[in-house]
Amino acid sequence: MLKLENITFQYAEGSHITDYRFDLSVGAGEIAGLTGRSGSGKSTCLDIITGFLSPGEGRIMVDGRDIALLAPGRRPVTVLFQNNNLFDHLSAHENVALGINPSLRLNKAEKITIDEALVRVGLDGLADNPAHQLSGGEQQRVALARSLVANRSVLLLDEPFNALDREVRQQMLELVRGIVSDKNLATLMVTHDINDCDKIADKHYHLSNGEFHLTPG
Repeated sequence: MLKLENITFQYAEGSHITDYRFDLSVGAGEIAGLTGRSGSGKSTCLDIITGFLSPGEGRIMVDGRDIALLAPGRRPVTVLFQNNNLFDHLSAHENVALGINPSLRLNKAEKITIDEALVRVGLDGLADNPAHQLSGGEQQRVALARSLVANRSVLLLDEPFNALDREVRQQMLELVRGIVSDKNLATLMVTHDINDCDKIADKHYHLSNGEFHLTPG
């Protein structure tokens, strides 16, 4: 479970100061959609959860533990971005392996874990293909597989499917929904498209005036 409890943050731009207050709860196996206009604070919220910004006060609870003082690399959180952050010269298998060991030195069990993740996202036949030879949808599947092998209980989706066409986007949303349920991940999905929330989210938060508002539905 992911919970933000009374998280505050102040952002100053010139003489203008914006105050944020974040409170939300996402259960294990649950997807919460997060919408809001550009500049409303969605990225700020994700940066606080991942540890790249420090809140003024409040708690970031993951499975009953406050992670607010942990360094970013030690937090049980993984992020899937729109640009997927793959290395073009590495194979799909090697890109996924980075989620386990950046040196790419893997034992037999770890190699099996990667193979299983690629099967789960439908890429078992493309494991040896360099990333630059994959389509946009296939690259996002590789990035999703890498998130799986990291074996962290919180998944953050930062508009990862925006650049995909409608059919592939729908396939990826359905894939994420299945994986979140299978792996029991607490998932926060940032999106500009409220239809994404309607399709796979269990709840929907809208960010405005520096605060979350849980929408009915």
